[in-house]
Amino acid sequence: MASVLVVEDDPFVRSALIRHLTALPAESHTVRSVGTALEALREVAHVRFDVVILDLGLPDLDGAEALKMLRGITDVPVIIATARDDEAEIVRLLNAGADDYLTKPFSVDHLSARMAAVLRRARAGTGEVPPSRVLRVGGLTVDPLRRQAELDGAVLDLTRREFDLLAYLAGRPGVVVPRRELLAEVWRQAYGDDQTIDVHLSWLRRKLGETAARPRYLHTLRGVGVKLEPPREAGAGAGTGADGGAGPRP
Repeated sequence: MASVLVVEDDPFVRSALIRHLTALPAESHTVRSVGTALEALREVAHVRFDVVILDLGLPDLDGAEALKMLRGITDVPVIIATARDDEAEIVRLLNAGADDYLTKPFSVDHLSARMAAVLRRARAGTGEVPPSRVLRVGGLTVDPLRRQAELDGAVLDLTRREFDLLAYLAGRPGVVVPRRELLAEVWRQAYGDDQTIDVHLSWLRRKLGETAARPRYLHTLRGVGVKLEPPREAGAGAGTGADGGAGPRP
């Protein structure tokens, strides 16, 4: 059983989704519904949901903008449900933080199966790092429970995605993490554009006081992946501390 928020402006579609999701024979869900983006933002700010089903054609704000605003305040899984079927837009929305995408019309069984898959990934992801374990890599400290990171005692001002990326890498110090794994585990996407990772790495490097040309903590191996390890000056002796001669990426 999951707590579901349906964001849909068509009252008939909304009623049908509520009726079916609350009456599934195997697993009925608790469902709340709203018809606008602003109502959705208010709901997720005050209620903890397991998944959001988001229509794009909302009367007050385009669903793509609503997704961007949702991602600023919550990491709840979001399934886009819309009549739009443009592949470029699908990729853009997945890169913007959507967890899955359904094109109308779809069956409730199809939606239920997609919800189950998204919820499995979300629940599995919460077990990656024990929440009480504070991660330390050189002068970097990452506290998953408090969702706070510090560098040499100073608190870092990180976005939700920057923190998730840093915490995932800090849980595997010195290990080269493939980009495909980062997309799957941090972005919850089966596929996507490497540029998404590069942009967030660039922002994260800036906040760590380093650059791709002169890395301290974040190192990339071109065409392979990314690793986080203590800087050489920290005396941690954690491997090469370099990019293996392959040249840095942003």
